Amino acid sequence: MCGIVGFSGQLKYKQEIVNNMMDLMIHRGPNSAGSYTDADMALGFRRLSIIDLADGSQPMYNEDKSLVLVYNGEIYNFASLREELILAGHTFVTHCDSEVLLHGYEQYGGRELVKKLRGMFAFVIWDKNEKKLFGARDMFGIKPFYYTTTKEGEFMFASEIKSMLAHPHFERAVNKNALLPYLTFQYSATEETFFAGVYKLPPAHCFEWKDGEFTKERYWDVNFDAKEGTLEEFSNALDETVHASVAAHKISDVPVGSFLSGGVDSSYITACLMPDKTFSVGFESDQNKFDETNEAAELSKRLGIRNIRRMITADECFEAFPTIQYHMDEPQSNPSSVPLYFLAELASRDVTVVLSGEGADEIFAGYEWYDETPMMRRYKKIPQPLRLAAAKVASALPYFKGHDFIIKSSGRPEDYFIGQAKIFSEKEAKGILRDEYKNGERVRDITGNIYRRVRERDELTKKQYLDLMLWLPGDILLKADKMSMAHSLELRVPFLDKEVMKMAEDIPSKYKITPENTKYVLRHAANRTLPDEWANREKKGFPVPIRLWLREEKYVQIVRRYFESAYASEFFDTDALIKLLDDHASGKANNARKIWTTFTFLVWYKRFFIDFILPIYN
Repeated sequence: MCGIVGFSGQLKYKQEIVNNMMDLMIHRGPNSAGSYTDADMALGFRRLSIIDLADGSQPMYNEDKSLVLVYNGEIYNFASLREELILAGHTFVTHCDSEVLLHGYEQYGGRELVKKLRGMFAFVIWDKNEKKLFGARDMFGIKPFYYTTTKEGEFMFASEIKSMLAHPHFERAVNKNALLPYLTFQYSATEETFFAGVYKLPPAHCFEWKDGEFTKERYWDVNFDAKEGTLEEFSNALDETVHASVAAHKISDVPVGSFLSGGVDSSYITACLMPDKTFSVGFESDQNKFDETNEAAELSKRLGIRNIRRMITADECFEAFPTIQYHMDEPQSNPSSVPLYFLAELASRDVTVVLSGEGADEIFAGYEWYDETPMMRRYKKIPQPLRLAAAKVASALPYFKGHDFIIKSSGRPEDYFIGQAKIFSEKEAKGILRDEYKNGERVRDITGNIYRRVRERDELTKKQYLDLMLWLPGDILLKADKMSMAHSLELRVPFLDKEVMKMAEDIPSKYKITPENTKYVLRHAANRTLPDEWANREKKGFPVPIRLWLREEKYVQIVRRYFESAYASEFFDTDALIKLLDDHASGKANNARKIWTTFTFLVWYKRFFIDFILPIYN
């Protein structure tokens, strides 16, 4: 696991610039650094040593040094690809997965190479002879990749946006169109980031940059195409596939552990892995719903594994929050980022690699939003044309009791489902924003561009597809990467594996959601390894007591200082923010998520635009 940076152009101080860019993400690779510069390109690499500790340094070159690679990630099928390439006549000088990318690029070309890869990755290959840069990001978006073009025409990329701030031609400015959709989604939901002109390479995309021209294309897409079979057949096959994925993901030359909550996903991964240690965190609170560490400790004891856990205080969370948003690069207000930051810090004391359960809910349908109530199932016996007509009428009327039920029962998630988070409605968001920040892309347009690709599919498939394209990379995987790498910890996600995804694509919807539970087929498979109470436990997520914190005067005052700041008034109607805060603190309303989302943005803004010190090049 590493961090990569690079830029084109014929700049003075090129080596100093790339060094400064690498220094800003030293947490991604504290073990070593390497760089490459020529007249046209500069590449930088920070290494966290995981496999082939002696010979895996980068940049890495092919035999005649015409190709230069910098790469972040892990290729889990590198051994079989290596053998295939050796048979084709290629000579390897290391045993690391990085070298497979170079020889694979020579043998197959970039577009065909990425289709063969099983793993998590973001990489670029500089072709010195062609003066061409090729790059790619993994199929789920587990590893980040950002890019921009300067006014001087230079192309720049990095694993973290903060690295770009060290480049003398990078112009630091807020993307004014990012704030409106963020207030609804709680994360950056468009390709352009919160930094104006900086873009995310979408998951499952590769690109070429040559002669100042940038082109990208998708090389893979999800295709839920259910096959015939019984629940037992799918469960058996799934259990075998998950065990095989965990076996591939545990390959490492350094210690490997696992994150463990009380839920089925991390419990299943842990039981397959059987590490020496598991890691858990909870919150000091009078309410048990904010602490699953007892369940994690009990399962670890049953499995004969040492569980390491700690409780987190509100003081620790508020103190660390500016640092958390610094590592996140963009404002992201999912409260679970906070405990994940402390969980990664805890694990990093003992191991360098952890396995975690991210992705199971998206590919096996584990979220509550995917399910239907008994009343909804009865209502759906009405022919869909009638339900659609009723939903159309309801949408045009003022809110009334049953309004949301009618719309959500229409069978058209395009009309109501935007993913797993909805903080402000667009109307509410515009009500607290200054005029120049009200012009961001509409929520319906963002989701509509994705829904169009699955317009003929069933309702559950549409919801899963939207979350896989938007919520998973924008929220779940972003925080997983940034919070783990903040502590130089490699986080691996065995459910988000090419072979597991192939298996998931075959499973009929009737085995994913049943009247008994969500994620039913996964629970059925996990029950072969886990006790009943873990396989069937209700999903909790990663609960954080922000609602309670924001009714304590000490923390209300911390947020109030941000809301009353001069810079807050640039973006928001601060009187509206204070009313949200006061109404929540007094118990008149539960505005916790709305307060947290606006607070998060202001913490991020202060950290990057007020407190950040830029390097000086003389």
